Amino acid sequence: MKLFDVYPLYDVEPVKAYDCTVVDKNGTTYLDLYGGHAVISIGHTHPHYIKRLKEQVDNIGFYSNAVQNNLQVQLAEKLGKLSGYDDYQLFLCNSGAEANENALKLASFHTGKSRVIAFENAFHGRTSAAVAATDNPKINAPLNNQQDVTFLPLNQIEFVKTELEKGDVCAVIIEPIQGVGGLDEGITTFFTELETLCNKFGAVLILDEVQSGFGRTGKFFAHQYHGITPDIISIAKGMGNGFPVGGIMIAPHIKPSYGLLGTTFGGNHLACVATLSVLEVIEAENLIDNAKNIGEYFVSQAMKIPRVDKIKGKGLMLGLEFDFEVGELRKKMIYDQHIFTGGAMNKKVLRILPPLTIGKKEIDRFVKALQSVLVEQKESV
Repeated sequence: MKLFDVYPLYDVEPVKAYDCTVVDKNGTTYLDLYGGHAVISIGHTHPHYIKRLKEQVDNIGFYSNAVQNNLQVQLAEKLGKLSGYDDYQLFLCNSGAEANENALKLASFHTGKSRVIAFENAFHGRTSAAVAATDNPKINAPLNNQQDVTFLPLNQIEFVKTELEKGDVCAVIIEPIQGVGGLDEGITTFFTELETLCNKFGAVLILDEVQSGFGRTGKFFAHQYHGITPDIISIAKGMGNGFPVGGIMIAPHIKPSYGLLGTTFGGNHLACVATLSVLEVIEAENLIDNAKNIGEYFVSQAMKIPRVDKIKGKGLMLGLEFDFEVGELRKKMIYDQHIFTGGAMNKKVLRILPPLTIGKKEIDRFVKALQSVLVEQKESV
């Protein structure tokens, strides 16, 4: 049997990693400024994380959700405290796509309606309703296109009002900062008016914090920059630091019932301990403040880089938009400079999503390397 060939792969095979460094099979070290799609939040192989997981697997790694699991209770309490959502409810699953799938399903149950409003360049996952709410026809199969989703432009609230007035919308789903789309974001007045309209017309407001949550933007959640309170918040990626885990945080007015949602692996013992250890490290090492401060330092240094049209994002969820497509630039950064970065649907955007432990020294190395590559490109033209 061979692998199903759906991933274009760089010729690099990591075999070890620590903090912001990845080591390949040849012993070459790389600076990780991408964290495997923003998954690595507290650094690769953080000692507290490893210790907690090893201790847990020695005891019990998994049992079903048909029995008591106090680790889930501990996680809900810790997450509520650090995020500021003590009164919310937590449903655990396995991934960001599954989190958004459950969020949309729950919104439909709650409202009795089926149409979804999403936004241009959105990415919410690759499963049924989540991919239908993703603005990329290439990854939507005919099966997914049966979903009733309306895509609207960001920051144009009148379009949203017109659609909500029709009375058939179950949910509005939005990323506070678009990840795969290229780091575009709504302005504060747009988000506050969006919350008001959802409340007025009975639509569930879902904030997709899968990539932007868990301190990445300099607040626990990126939507907290806008002073809004969503009905459902979807979470994943950085919450497990590499362990597959996701979830939704649900406002108290949305009531549960037995069988409404379900999962086999979601909320298992190892997933809970992985997430608890991430929260413990974020708190102990003040990583949210570090994300804010190093993000500001990055922006100050990135302003010196030639051919950058815009610097997008917040904290350590950042994008450099150039006046050219960055595919070849990313290759040179990996192969010549040994630095991992990310791309986006906007082909001119270089995405920066490092572990939240990163410091100024690593940012300086990146800026120097990027300037060197840009000089080489200019000289070769």
